[in-house]
Amino acid sequence: MSRRLELGLVLLLALAITVAVVAGRRSAGSGPELDLRASTLLSGPLGSRALYDVLVRLGIPVERRRTPLFDLGKSDARRAATAVLVVLDPPQELLAAELAQVVRLVRAGRAVVAAGAGGGITRCVGWSTSQGRRFFPADTFAVVSPKGLELPPVADFLQPLTDLEARRRVRGGPSEQDECETLPPPVADTLLRLADGRPAALRLRYGAGSVTLVADVGYFRNRAWRAGDVPYFVAPLLVPPRGGGHGRWPGRVTWDEYHQGFGRSGSVAGLFVGWLAGTPAGWAVLQVVAVVVVGLAMAAVRFGPAQQVIERRRRSPLEHLEALAAGLEGAAGVETAVDLTVSGLRRRLGRAGVPRAAQMGSWLAGLELALATPAGRDAVRRLQRIVTQPGGPERALAAAQAVEDVWEELRPSPTRATS
Repeated sequence: MSRRLELGLVLLLALAITVAVVAGRRSAGSGPELDLRASTLLSGPLGSRALYDVLVRLGIPVERRRTPLFDLGKSDARRAATAVLVVLDPPQELLAAELAQVVRLVRAGRAVVAAGAGGGITRCVGWSTSQGRRFFPADTFAVVSPKGLELPPVADFLQPLTDLEARRRVRGGPSEQDECETLPPPVADTLLRLADGRPAALRLRYGAGSVTLVADVGYFRNRAWRAGDVPYFVAPLLVPPRGGGHGRWPGRVTWDEYHQGFGRSGSVAGLFVGWLAGTPAGWAVLQVVAVVVVGLAMAAVRFGPAQQVIERRRRSPLEHLEALAAGLEGAAGVETAVDLTVSGLRRRLGRAGVPRAAQMGSWLAGLELALATPAGRDAVRRLQRIVTQPGGPERALAAAQAVEDVWEELRPSPTRATS
């Protein structure tokens, strides 16, 4: 791999990481603002993770429920039973069978906290919110703060259902209507009210059980818990009372996350793909993998076995001389071929220029005396006869062979040197 290619891959990797960091910062700042769900799994300003973390620090058993509420009343020996069920205005409505489980939980002496419409719990107990489900509140209302707490204005308040609405409050079927109607008349306790007396938060007591209604789900969001006295008002609604001589918690606080859209319906592969596509770290991993793949594609010479090609063997020097001699012989240039062949040998031995006929004989005689082997002197004598004696076209090929023999005798041999 060349230096330029390595430098280009490093720069491309640095650019990919920079883009991933910038995208992560943008998504971290804008993503939570668009998610309006009051879920304990969301840590943005509109989420409700602060409530979950506070209860964990207080040592209260908590649970995020990501399955339907069909088996809400069943006991589990491995963990405590549900003492408080928290439903924070989920976008999905509870089914009739789920509302029936909520009613049975209240009749069993447990507590339910519902914010906003509460997935249908608010209507089930005979109340509704004035504003309904809106993305942005149309107006805010000042509240009379209890016990000297400084609470912000609310975006909604509670109002009882009319007789017609009470008869049609359940749209899921007769079983749901019967379960909601089995609740006895409650004892209402106003926890928070507007300046004109309309309730913003109610606690409806059904014997030992209770349903707490909070009209404004904004009190349960992280943004409201950063400043003010909202935590001092909301936290006591979520904490179950201690019971027994040992002061233990009677059960756990269960957060409904299934109807917030966080049900356990995805596979491991789907969760992994969602993490890659929806988090800055996942984007960084994807871009690094893309850079590595591009680098491998650019650095690769070939993939798979080598292709079969026609093998071309290089000619030896002797074959070149024979081919040249044959060509000159066919062109009737025998004397020229012989002179050029001897001149080539003279040039290879370090003597420049083309010798004359008289000089050629004296030079070959001196070369014969310089050779130490009989084979070399015999090759020079053959070359002298070819140059001085007339002959046919075969003289060109004979001269080339004689020159090659002389050169082989003059060239130092590795075998001879080592011996």
